[in-house]
Amino acid sequence: MSAQSLHYRTVVRLYLHGLWLGSLLSVLCVSFAAAAEPVGPEATLRALVQANAERDLATMSKYMSHDADAIGYTIDGRKYVGWPDLASDMRSEFDSVTKLEIPITNLRMWTRGDVAWFAMELNYIRYVDPGDLTQRMILPLRETGVLERRDGRWILVAWHESTRHHDNDNGPAAGTTTLLHRASDAQPAVPNGVDLSGQWEVTEVEDNKKYVASLDAQGNGPYTWQEGQFTTTSYDDRRWQGTWKQTGNDREGAFEVILSEDGREAKGIWWYVRVGTRNNIPPRQHGGTYQWKRLTSPPPAP
Repeated sequence: MSAQSLHYRTVVRLYLHGLWLGSLLSVLCVSFAAAAEPVGPEATLRALVQANAERDLATMSKYMSHDADAIGYTIDGRKYVGWPDLASDMRSEFDSVTKLEIPITNLRMWTRGDVAWFAMELNYIRYVDPGDLTQRMILPLRETGVLERRDGRWILVAWHESTRHHDNDNGPAAGTTTLLHRASDAQPAVPNGVDLSGQWEVTEVEDNKKYVASLDAQGNGPYTWQEGQFTTTSYDDRRWQGTWKQTGNDREGAFEVILSEDGREAKGIWWYVRVGTRNNIPPRQHGGTYQWKRLTSPPPAP
């Protein structure tokens, strides 16, 4: 082999080594950039929302206050005091969904020294059926809050969340739907003390249509069809009655089912009371048959 050939191969090898080293440095730079702290209060807030969507409680914990007297409010007037109270609910919410999307639709931020405050609008989109990601529940929300710079890092120290009742892009909000459920809630249950909380698979028998309802102890909560919402109005001797509303297709009605003795199933009927502008539909005349199946274990009896 000639000296010229050896020289050529050495040059090529060094060139390729340089390309590899350059690529490695590029990857490392990207990794370091991705791991870098968000700069400024707006970047921190956006990182928090993204962590919520990714169900990343560790990152949320990093940028939220752990002060014992830190207060936050969510929809339906629920109040959180301190980080453990909120973290418990967030774990429950993350376990109950298959996927979350939380696009920010509007954000205004103001800063003065080490304090920043914001007004934000976003859509909280829940997917609970892993077999059908076309079914989702959209909650248009508004949030306000305060961040404080502590040791160079911006921390969310106070926040307030509420529903937007009208949204130009997504139609009416899904009412004042409770996002989260806490087993420790001391809210009064329906009259005879039964706990209806959990995930329920609801089947409309005639159409074989299935969706999932996420209910609180009082039997109220959203379901994954047309931005639906169930509201329980009475429960007596396993006879469960309530109303339903679907903002996605502008319909509402009522239902009556009988809960099984073990609390795991319910069967009964549903009917319309309004479709669009038609609000004179006779009750119980137009509807179908319901079959409900509890996907989570019933809470233990008190």
